[in-house]
Amino acid sequence: MLRTMIHGFKEWTLICDALGTGAQSLIIRKGGIAEGRAGFRFQHDDFLLFPTLFHEQVAKLKLPPETPLPAPREDGSHAVQFRVRVEWTRDVSDWAVVEKLAPFHLWQDSELRKRFHYEEEKGRTGLSVAFVRVRRLSQPFIFPDSPKYGGCRSWIQLPDLPAEITEAPVLDDATNASREREILAVLS
Repeated sequence: MLRTMIHGFKEWTLICDALGTGAQSLIIRKGGIAEGRAGFRFQHDDFLLFPTLFHEQVAKLKLPPETPLPAPREDGSHAVQFRVRVEWTRDVSDWAVVEKLAPFHLWQDSELRKRFHYEEEKGRTGLSVAFVRVRRLSQPFIFPDSPKYGGCRSWIQLPDLPAEITEAPVLDDATNASREREILAVLS
């Protein structure tokens, strides 16, 4: 059975790790420089997490300062380990609500505040929030680097996911549902 999985979502490696361990179920974005006039949108509801070290700094996350940054692979290839399904999205334009989401993610408030006000001069403030269900691939999906994976954009095209790769949810159904209820209560 051939499954085509061509959408990749670029995210900091340490955030990918948090999503992949079940420590986090939210993706919060303002978008990359190359997102266009409309700004960032969750264009796809099923994608692979493409871990990137681009712009990544431990200081922008709620992690101990001595947390090591992951190193790129020595062979120059990429390894994808997680598939994501977007359960729902919200645009959050109230900073007080963003602050209440703090227990559910690893970003420092200062980093989210910067992102929240990114387009304030254009009369727009806010963040895009997605509640996601993460699945771990049965083996890392490894493929060579390409210039098309670079740049400040969130969405990229990836090679087809090999049919022999299976996947399993990171969180069980009950834990996922409980976390979703807690986050929706904050957003309502």
